[in-house]
Amino acid sequence: MRAWVLGGLLALIAGHAWAEVTVTFYAHPGARVRGGDLLFPHAYVHAEGTEEVTGQPVDWSAGFTAKSPGPHLLFARGGGVVTAPDARYVDEGKPFLTLTVDDATWHALKARAEWWNSPEGSVYDLRRRNCITFIADLARIAGLRTAPEPSMKPGSFLEATAALNPAAAWREARPIPAGTAPSTEPAAAG
Repeated sequence: MRAWVLGGLLALIAGHAWAEVTVTFYAHPGARVRGGDLLFPHAYVHAEGTEEVTGQPVDWSAGFTAKSPGPHLLFARGGGVVTAPDARYVDEGKPFLTLTVDDATWHALKARAEWWNSPEGSVYDLRRRNCITFIADLARIAGLRTAPEPSMKPGSFLEATAALNPAAAWREARPIPAGTAPSTEPAAAG
């Protein structure tokens, strides 16, 4: 019985050591038609992983957009809303930044996204307060430096922000830290 209890405690400790939430900032290219819908360029965030303290799984995506899209937004402000992009939309996006955050930062990100849905936060302005402004706000909460905004080009904004945060810049295959795995490639001739 004692071994079983000790094994269970070790499993819990090990499980919490692996718990982490990864936050990735994406841009969707837009400017095309799919299924009769015109897709506009857009920026959004996706968080996934496991909370360290509670062990709760995390799978959350959010972007800020106009409640009523249309040409009127070229001339006037409107209502905005934080929404979760559908899975296909997320799959088509390009990641620019990714980082692991602690539970406190994860909760701060969620709370700030909820503020953007409040009466004070839900003002949408195509040129000055759009999906890029939302992403920049969340990136700063996550501890990243951000490029100048506002902008109407999500990919350009996130590319410039990634240049300011090289440690968080997206790489197709994350490198393994030196000394953690033996090399399987022959040494290059010098």
